[in-house]
Amino acid sequence: MTLGELVELLGGKLVQGSADTVITGVNSTLQAQVEHVAFAQDEASAVDALSSNAGAVVLRPALVNSYPAGKGVVETPQPRLWFSGAARVLRPVPPPKGIMPTAVVAESARIGGNVTIGPCAVIEENVEIGEGSCIDAGAFVGRGVRIGAACHIYPRAVLYAGTTLGDRVIVHAGAVLGSDGFGYVRDSTTGTYTQFPQQGTLVIEDDVEIGANSTIDRGALEETRIRRRTKIDNLVHIGHNCDIGEDVILVALTGISGSSSVGKGAVIAGQVGIGDHAHVGEGVILGGQAGVLSGKTVTNEGLKPGTVLWGTPARPLKQVLREIAVLARLAKGKGRGTEA
Repeated sequence: MTLGELVELLGGKLVQGSADTVITGVNSTLQAQVEHVAFAQDEASAVDALSSNAGAVVLRPALVNSYPAGKGVVETPQPRLWFSGAARVLRPVPPPKGIMPTAVVAESARIGGNVTIGPCAVIEENVEIGEGSCIDAGAFVGRGVRIGAACHIYPRAVLYAGTTLGDRVIVHAGAVLGSDGFGYVRDSTTGTYTQFPQQGTLVIEDDVEIGANSTIDRGALEETRIRRRTKIDNLVHIGHNCDIGEDVILVALTGISGSSSVGKGAVIAGQVGIGDHAHVGEGVILGGQAGVLSGKTVTNEGLKPGTVLWGTPARPLKQVLREIAVLARLAKGKGRGTEA
């Protein structure tokens, strides 16, 4: 693809260099070659990128005063985003391989065109797989599962019956979607536990990515839903009946208990714990190891945009730091009194 075609597709302005320059990929400033694009976020990285072997550099307007002759330069307000888009566009798409001889595919399954089903994958009855999707080796797709177009199910992922995936969903290795939720009823007389019915569904909307070894439970009687463009890291657990909004980020080792919701655009950092029937509002940022207690609601109301909430129960980081400082002074004063 030419540099001019990339600009036409991704936006930005080609301020120097030829639109006919052929670009085959993206790379770091250290490893870039003449057929690659590099990017710069600040003045220091711009100096490195512009002196590299990269055939073109993408950066913010007015980041530097001048550009070296012969270097292709694209200016855009979000160079990292442009660079990521170029990587996606230029990434070669492997040709479909069809159904491998060792795959087990039920006769009632409906398989779209240009689909790959890898070795030892299992596709059960009445499954639907959309155009151009890829089911890798050893993956299991349960009865009646629906998978949209251009999805990628990596090796050994498991999709239980009652799971629906939209288009362009990525499910990484070892993820388990649609398993029973952790819901039990205790007999107050004997103390024994009986499972509450776990017969609902799981809906994953378009452009969601689910990391390796993450688990998402289906609804108990209704549904669990992960809304479009949400990105889930490795080793995340989402309980039954949860509703995760659009464009949410869930980082590794986060656990969300049943019947909780997360609003659009929220960022949930690593090892965050959210109790059952809790709600995290739109745009909320929960820092690492923050906690939201069961039944509680956390929002950005009255806070500046971008405020990080931390601690358990989660509250503004500045407040937590003040509390820690006060406790430290109290402890230090108490220690002096004891010595006296």
